[in-house]
Amino acid sequence: MQIVPIGGLGEIGKNSTLIRLGRDGLIVDAGLMFPDEELPGIDLVIPDFGFLATEGVVHGIALTHGHEDHIGGLPYLLRTVQAPVFGTPLTLGLARRRVEETQGTPTMKAVPVRPRRPVRIGPFEVEFGHVNHSIPQACAVAVRTAAGTVMWTGDFKFDQTPIDGEPTDFSRLAEIGEAGVRVLLMDSTNVERPGYAPSERVVGAALDQIFARAHGRILVTTFASNVHRLAQVFRTAAQHGRKVALAGRSMVDTVTIASELKALTIPRATLVPLDQIGRLQPRQVAILTSGSQGEPLSALTRMAAGTHRMVTIAPGDTVVFSATPIPGNEAMVGRTINQLYRQGAEVIYGSEVHASGHACQEELKLMLTLVRPTFFVPVHGEYRHLVRNQQLALDVGLPKERTLLAENGHVIEVQGNRIARVGTVEVGNVLVDGLGGVGQVVLRDRKHLAQDGMLIALVTMDRRTGELLGAPDIVSRGFVHMRESGDLLEECKKRVREAMDRCRARGTTEGGAVRSAIRDALGQFLFEKTHRQPMILPLLVEV
Repeated sequence: MQIVPIGGLGEIGKNSTLIRLGRDGLIVDAGLMFPDEELPGIDLVIPDFGFLATEGVVHGIALTHGHEDHIGGLPYLLRTVQAPVFGTPLTLGLARRRVEETQGTPTMKAVPVRPRRPVRIGPFEVEFGHVNHSIPQACAVAVRTAAGTVMWTGDFKFDQTPIDGEPTDFSRLAEIGEAGVRVLLMDSTNVERPGYAPSERVVGAALDQIFARAHGRILVTTFASNVHRLAQVFRTAAQHGRKVALAGRSMVDTVTIASELKALTIPRATLVPLDQIGRLQPRQVAILTSGSQGEPLSALTRMAAGTHRMVTIAPGDTVVFSATPIPGNEAMVGRTINQLYRQGAEVIYGSEVHASGHACQEELKLMLTLVRPTFFVPVHGEYRHLVRNQQLALDVGLPKERTLLAENGHVIEVQGNRIARVGTVEVGNVLVDGLGGVGQVVLRDRKHLAQDGMLIALVTMDRRTGELLGAPDIVSRGFVHMRESGDLLEECKKRVREAMDRCRARGTTEGGAVRSAIRDALGQFLFEKTHRQPMILPLLVEV
């Protein structure tokens, strides 16, 4: 039996794992990761699923829950692997939306499952077990094979007072552990936090206090997929006589899907269209909006900048950030908060209005104690999180030789009384923008342009003789200001003429060779003068 992490190890996001017996495979989750500032113009980062085309037969894809870091890469996986997708109804509903809105994706064959009811997927028997998280119908997944049981905890916490009244299924987890778990792969996100994650109900109490004291409009931003949080906002708004409007496509889509599937109950007459809030008094209005991560094009960011077409922030508004920034997004969130303050709003953020959906140290220890695996592989976290999670396993008595720290692409083999890395596969990142996949060359050019700008040399040349016809034209964008750098640009024109003369003296008239000569001459000159290396684009017109 082999386990191959495709994504999610050494990073936050892109969670996806392959388990295989010989040529038979099963994939658990297919997530994405949002880009940081080092990836200009990139919308999404997904695992490179290309290697799966030669890895035998993938019999199915099991999804633990409906968050983007677990389902967002599914459309791209389905282009490589046409396999049925298994999950709870809400998870499949959110996954189907993602697939349908991604062009060029095959139709998704969805197979709904229920916790405690195993399903057969090829040679694998797969059982979903209910766990608490910040979205309903989240599950751990146990995969039974002839070589033993492998269990993924998925994202989980032990919430004794969940707002949907369904605590984590302790008894079933213990039963699965009692029957024997060969390998446990466990969430590492909150391993650095001691104690227990607070209950979601704590946030409900904080929201109630905010709604009670606010006299103007209230805007609440959170992850659109945090359905439990959305439910609390709707309930609290109704109790305080406020109508709720939705801003942001992801927020509208999630509320629509979750309510249709009975995973979200909206009090009667509470939800109103966004374009109708102008008819209400400010004290009657609450807005659920996307933008908790400060995304540049999100609804809240546009409101803060004064560019949203329906909502303008005004003094007296209260904005609640009911989410914590994903690592790397802190600066964007900070900019949005600053802009909201400039518009006169009161902004509330921090731990009082957010409860993590991920287990802290004591809950992680409890999961290890319930399941009692033979082998343990920490997943879902940066490398320091994986190391800390391994240490927790040692603290509860698991021998170090029965734990393994892995990274994406490692082939983990379980055989007899040993677990070891026996090879690697190519599982890099695929960068996606609005036009599709973006390669490393395009990304390199974007970084180059962002750092040093661009200089264009427009040259007209006699195709037969190589003679320069007229004076060269130099255009700078993002490199130097043209009006203030006349001498430098005149010198650039001189270097272009000299390069053309050298080419003509050698009898070189081929366009590619002339462009290369101009690029080299300008590049060397500009680096000597400015110690910068703008992207140089010679545009050669041959007549």
